[in-house]
Amino acid sequence: MVEMKVLKNHQEWLDSRKRIGGSDAAAVIGLNPWMDNQKLWRIKTGREKQEDISDKPCVAYGTEAEKYIRALFALDYPQYKVEYVENNLWLNSDYPFAHASLDGYLTDQQGRKGIWECKTTEIMGAAQRHKWEDGIPDNYYCQLLHYFMVTEFDFAVLHAQMKYQRGEDCTTVRKTYHIERSEVLEDIEYLKQKEAAFWEMVVNDREPNLMLPAI
Repeated sequence: MVEMKVLKNHQEWLDSRKRIGGSDAAAVIGLNPWMDNQKLWRIKTGREKQEDISDKPCVAYGTEAEKYIRALFALDYPQYKVEYVENNLWLNSDYPFAHASLDGYLTDQQGRKGIWECKTTEIMGAAQRHKWEDGIPDNYYCQLLHYFMVTEFDFAVLHAQMKYQRGEDCTTVRKTYHIERSEVLEDIEYLKQKEAAFWEMVVNDREPNLMLPAI
């Protein structure tokens, strides 16, 4: 059974995120460029505290910009009904080790349900630009797979705003990436198995072998 809980406030939402979340998924399989699976294990077993990055300028910008980008998306893509509830937490009884918090959720003209994910990034060089030109970066793709697993939704839309800063001049470009659940079933199953195995190690207090993060 899939359910969405709406928590009373941001602190209760933070306190409820004790399972594997979407932003954790890539670390489980060694595809998070900022965190390896052993560090994630130490956090989930209480050996290490989760770093609070909410005050970092890029994070604060993304948090504040999200509501405006979501509103612009709704204007640009009227074929979707766009919904959002603050402090949402999605749970699936088949996967007690996982939760999801969505930036939004969609209903298309056929009544199908979709994930809406917002990303903001400042493009600092060619390598970073190519990651977005060639598709969704691996760590964000894993996040969408995790959300597919928890919500059982039919499709996902990742809407990214890329900012190019040149002195005082700022250019922004928004790109939309669409994924059908039916096209990524094998990847969802793979991630599900890896997350379940990782969570078993958390429960049994057994450290996993190191999987080095992507470079």
